[in-house]
Amino acid sequence: MPAPAPNPATADIHSEEFLARLKRRQLRLSVACAGTFLLALLALPLLNYFQPEAMATRVGGFTLTWLILGVLFFPFVWVIAWVFIRRSIALENSEVREVESGKQENRNRN
Repeated sequence: MPAPAPNPATADIHSEEFLARLKRRQLRLSVACAGTFLLALLALPLLNYFQPEAMATRVGGFTLTWLILGVLFFPFVWVIAWVFIRRSIALENSEVREVESGKQENRNRN
């Protein structure tokens, strides 16, 4: 039986509920970023296999394969990392705001 969903109104920033919720959200983000990376990593050999003529096209002195692999892949990984860091920080801030607003609502009720 799954554990009940944590209530942001009663959670504390240092509580297990808060950390578990944050870990779940960050896990989803990690899986999405890893999936994007793996898709890009597996797409290049598949494109070379299924579209060899297109991948042999010269762009800026490189074949399209080498342009993607040698020039564009590294910045693409940096973009994935940048998105991950920005979204991870945003998730943490969002969780903190939810907990803080829940505490404020509890104070207002009392």
